[in-house]
Amino acid sequence: MSAATGAPKVAEQAPPKAEGPTMSRPRGRIATAVMALLALVWLFPLLWAVLNSFRDYNYTQANGYVSFGGWTLDNYEQAWTTGDLGKYFWNSVIITVPAVLLTLFLASLVAFVLARFSYRFNLVLLGMFLAANLLPPQALLVPVFRLYREIPLPEFMSDSGQMLGSYWGLIAINIAFQLGFCTFVLSNYMKTIPGEIYESAQVDGASVWCQYWQLTMPLVRPALAALATLQTTWIYNEFFWATVLLGGQGDKFPITSALNNLRGQFFTDYNLLSAGSVLVALPVLIVFFILQKQFVSGLTLGSTKG
Repeated sequence: MSAATGAPKVAEQAPPKAEGPTMSRPRGRIATAVMALLALVWLFPLLWAVLNSFRDYNYTQANGYVSFGGWTLDNYEQAWTTGDLGKYFWNSVIITVPAVLLTLFLASLVAFVLARFSYRFNLVLLGMFLAANLLPPQALLVPVFRLYREIPLPEFMSDSGQMLGSYWGLIAINIAFQLGFCTFVLSNYMKTIPGEIYESAQVDGASVWCQYWQLTMPLVRPALAALATLQTTWIYNEFFWATVLLGGQGDKFPITSALNNLRGQFFTDYNLLSAGSVLVALPVLIVFFILQKQFVSGLTLGSTKG
């Protein structure tokens, strides 16, 4: 039998596409409504604070907070001047920027060693860095306070001549508590980098430092951006250690303490306090929106791998 009269050809069919689970339209509408409700409940306190920050205190006292009117910008001007927010903002910059940069730099060094080189003490070393995150800060309050009181510093680094009451002590304690988490995240991120890249770099004569600085660091920028956003938020909003370690140095307190200056002795203007809270939160929001793309990339790494 010739090829022309042979067995009929079977039409080739493309393999069916794998599709994920689909949700029916009624269920989708219900899920959307539930998520919208949860988002509204979550955002309501923030939206309420922003709304009242633009309202006059006397108007809300006369008409109640469940009213509409009394719009003003005086709350923001008064919050900035009364709370002396400019000085406290600068204090937070002095504390937050070095702490974040040093934490990410030191964590990247340790993470590179853990991810790039394999030896028997890898997990032990990682566990040592994570141990600080497992202890509550209150448990270390007394020993850290006594230790800082005994460590001398030059006068140009500390007005008191001690680690206690200086920016350096607060920066150091923030680095100590955040280093373990950043090391853990960065080491897991660096382990996803193919080993062939490092083998090619070694063949080309790249040193260990070149492999770290010129090869690894550019590849982990999404993770660094995500951690920078988180660390800026945590260290910027930190108040416990600032209260303990800066004690009588009220002029060195971070921005979170400035809100106490907006509270009166006999009553509290919550509209003024809301305006101050919005001003305090603005730097963190700006950092998040600047690093938003890298932040999402860092969080979703490996989410599509099987």
